[in-house]
Amino acid sequence: MNQYASHTTPPTLTAETAAKLDAMRATLRAYVSVIVAYSGGVDSAVVMTVAFQELGGRSAAASNGSGALACIGVSPSYPAREMRDAVALADEIGVPYRLVETEEYLDPNYAANPNNRCYFCKSELHNRLHEILQEEDWGIVCDGTNASDVGDDRPGMTAARERGVRSPLLEAGITKAEVRDIARHLGLPVWDKPAMACLSSRVPHGTPIDPQLLRQIEAAEDVLVALGLRQFRVRHHGEIARLELPPEDFPTVLAHFEEIDAGIKSAGYRYVTLDLAGFRSGGLNAAANGHADTTLISVDELMSFRQ
Repeated sequence: MNQYASHTTPPTLTAETAAKLDAMRATLRAYVSVIVAYSGGVDSAVVMTVAFQELGGRSAAASNGSGALACIGVSPSYPAREMRDAVALADEIGVPYRLVETEEYLDPNYAANPNNRCYFCKSELHNRLHEILQEEDWGIVCDGTNASDVGDDRPGMTAARERGVRSPLLEAGITKAEVRDIARHLGLPVWDKPAMACLSSRVPHGTPIDPQLLRQIEAAEDVLVALGLRQFRVRHHGEIARLELPPEDFPTVLAHFEEIDAGIKSAGYRYVTLDLAGFRSGGLNAAANGHADTTLISVDELMSFRQ
């Protein structure tokens, strides 16, 4: 095992979770060599770490060709800050990694931003990873899908299954809560990292997506990152940026309203609003379609309340 994660005594797993982790380790050993679709989130970080612990890196592969490689899909929909964090974690653990450029934005099916947009994005990513698998004789491609993902409408999962991608967490029956427990047990700093959907998820379905729009959203969200906020979305509505944050972070918005307003407007928005309903996954399309209780207040109005 890499010396990473040995700095402190790791929290103990329940017997059930430990058994599932053992099952996942056995599954990964059976794969012999794996490419892990790694984004830097907690799910794929756990798969990457355990795969590396069980198989090592290809550069030091055994005679049976075992090894693990983390592949990070890089495109305008993937924030640069997330890529930097993903690379830093792989470096710290010692896992071999590769940046894989994807061009889903050139696919008209993706750019049109339909309800199944994720299908075309994941198709592009896994087609690229499958090329690496074939050219370099890797055994299998793995992703970070876990048992809690089953039942959701996830077109990206369909694309992965069509291309033979395996999901060790799912196959071991490991839930999202257990993923976080395992990550903490392994000493991974991302154990409590909030879920991070791609930047395209900030755009209502039917609104075309292009790299320039994604860069605008990323620049707006970077303003919130600079304030130390961790869970948020800047939802795109034309000239309006709708901020979704947990209510406990509203005081931070009030304390820094001037820089938030100026920073997000400098990214290209005319209006900056705070959604008083708070952060919720999938909130953009629910609000856009009139299926969510949403109350918006402009940052300018928040300024007046403080006076």
